Amino acid sequence: MRAVWSFWSKPYWGGRGIPWLYDRAHWLSWILSVQTARRHYPEVALVTDSPGRRVLVEQLGLEFSEVSTELDALEAADSRWWALGKLHAYRAQQKPFVHVDADVFLWKRLPDIVEYAPVFAQSPEPVSGNSVYQAERIRRVLESHGGQVPGEWLWYQSQLSQMAACCGILGGNDVAFLQDYANLAIDVVSHPRNQRGWARVEDLSNHNVLVEQYLLCACAEYQRAWAHAPHRDVYIQYLFPTGAPDNAEEVGYTHLVAGAKKHRQTIERLEEVVRRDYPELYQRCLAYEQSRSEGTAGPS
Repeated sequence: MRAVWSFWSKPYWGGRGIPWLYDRAHWLSWILSVQTARRHYPEVALVTDSPGRRVLVEQLGLEFSEVSTELDALEAADSRWWALGKLHAYRAQQKPFVHVDADVFLWKRLPDIVEYAPVFAQSPEPVSGNSVYQAERIRRVLESHGGQVPGEWLWYQSQLSQMAACCGILGGNDVAFLQDYANLAIDVVSHPRNQRGWARVEDLSNHNVLVEQYLLCACAEYQRAWAHAPHRDVYIQYLFPTGAPDNAEEVGYTHLVAGAKKHRQTIERLEEVVRRDYPELYQRCLAYEQSRSEGTAGPS
């Protein structure tokens, strides 16, 4: 199994997503994420665009077994859809993989029960009327402006119990299923028939998780419900049973979600670990930061 990261630079340079305490922390997190995971998964791959390659590979000095700049194809895409880069990376995989977010640190290899699963993710997230997963609202908006959502989405909405999958990590062995799911998610975002509807959604960036994490569960459960479905044996194995696990340290997993990115003690600890364990990469990070402040390096 290989480890994969994705970085579509356009949303980052555009200020999308959750901000870090300071910019250097973002790049330090990249260093620690890649370097910890490669201890367990020597084959490491990056799916990015040309500006992302220049920063991560040429300036920070991160080494990958394979680097793809296929996200250059997203140059004209709306940067509020920050999950598009991840979805394209999922779709591009041809063999079993684990996609690792750059704010996730794998201190240990994933357990066998996770690695051997058709699909795996970090943890389940409940879906309710007041959650971030506004499937009914978005369906109505798209359909009222000539768009549509997939049959899997419609079917899943009719189920009594609905979940979404936190994708701090996402991967598995049923690569064909993951490709099909990613294709479907990309189509929901990018198909011309849906653009009039999306244009009327003011809080567009909030719905990345709906397309990435809710639709993943919808696709998996839809396949399991039909005897003749091509992926009827698929299921999602979670690393943790809830979003607030009490055994994360034992499992060897850290995910710097939301407020952790701006928590001073956490970021100081991140800096300390990278400076101690990866001094050459740490110096590369400082040099990159200096060149940015002097205007000699940038996103392109």
